[in-house]
Amino acid sequence: MIQIITTQQKHNGISSAKKLHYLIFAALSLLIYSCKPTQKGIRNSTSTNKTVVINSKKSTRFSSGADNYKSYFSLLDNKRVGVITNQTGVVLYDSIFMYPDSGSISHAEGFVTKRIHLVDYLLKNKINIQKIYAPEHGFRGTADAGEHVVDGKDVKTGIPILSLYGENRKPKPEQLEGIDVLVFDLQDVGARFYTYISTLHYIMESCAENNIPLLVLDRPNPNISIVDGPILEKEYSSFVGMHTIPLLHGMTIGEYAQMINGENWLKDGLRCDLKIITCAGYNRDMKYSLLEKPSPNLPNDQAINLYPSLCLFEGTNVSVGRGTEKQFQIYGSPYLPKGDFSFTPIPNIGAKDPVYNGVECYGEDLTSIPKIDKLELKWLLKAYNETEDKTKFFNAFFTKLAGNKKLQSQIEEGLTEDEIRATWKSGLHDFKKMRKPYLIY
Repeated sequence: MIQIITTQQKHNGISSAKKLHYLIFAALSLLIYSCKPTQKGIRNSTSTNKTVVINSKKSTRFSSGADNYKSYFSLLDNKRVGVITNQTGVVLYDSIFMYPDSGSISHAEGFVTKRIHLVDYLLKNKINIQKIYAPEHGFRGTADAGEHVVDGKDVKTGIPILSLYGENRKPKPEQLEGIDVLVFDLQDVGARFYTYISTLHYIMESCAENNIPLLVLDRPNPNISIVDGPILEKEYSSFVGMHTIPLLHGMTIGEYAQMINGENWLKDGLRCDLKIITCAGYNRDMKYSLLEKPSPNLPNDQAINLYPSLCLFEGTNVSVGRGTEKQFQIYGSPYLPKGDFSFTPIPNIGAKDPVYNGVECYGEDLTSIPKIDKLELKWLLKAYNETEDKTKFFNAFFTKLAGNKKLQSQIEEGLTEDEIRATWKSGLHDFKKMRKPYLIY
């Protein structure tokens, strides 16, 4: 049985004064919001392993799943909670009724709001957080890509932190002991090889194996309008590509969680007891700027937009600007022709030992180009055609990023971008048809 909950659920473990503030805010909200249920985003389920979509009230004012705290506080009351999050787990709340002494002030469509990390916000509301689980780049988001993240304690709260990157990508049963419910809040960017969706898969699998419900706080995908690229072939699955999807999937993290469940991608056909808190005031045509860098080398909107296209360079001898302040907005190498643009990588936050450290690289500066609306191959093709020694251009990582061996072969055989893109058409059509039942917005 599938259940859709459209009423916002309120937190009961608060003081009388705060309850009064909630009542005031609720009265104001009735003048602002209207409510409309949705049947989208649900597939077949069972009574014991079901997907529940908890819809936020319709609004012209945007709010993320995390911001819609009244929809999920009651699900965490009197529970021992584990949280999977990092620096992107930010909550914005109206300062007229909650904690005027914390966070930083911002303005959104005429409302004065406060900004606070999800973990701090839950603790202030007496939610019993037992453990924090950290993905690639760590809880505070400062580790290099691929860097081993160690277990420890959060300095601010003293809560134990368990790493989900490196050898331990899936929580072990003993790491879930004493946990009644898990909360997942990570900002994705819509690319298959961005490892937060792989972390989501393993979290869902562990939850299913250990009978722990998972609550996903949905956030927008800044590249949601783009569905493009080659479909991953199963034999090339890895942590940077686990599922048979295109390189750009065009889904939010909540929608993607539903697809993992619905397509039976979990081990042994397991299904996770999944609840999704949706965004309010959000649609697929909206432009969205992230509140925090999703990882150290995605510093701004331009980098996030170019990331899926330029990340393919990580499987070549070309730098994508790690060790500069223009990560994923430039590319170059010592083996490309000298031109008007060059850069020299040096160690910085998120790149302690960058590719070509201290060596001048020649290439292109893409920081000012218009936003792209597809997986762009022209820079990859240009670099390959202009490199000094083509036999040293690709490395073994390229196949994992591409999700197949075809793309490298196509480039080496001299196919044009249009010819390469034509080979994706059928796979993209099938994927869009497959994902349709899981779309929420």
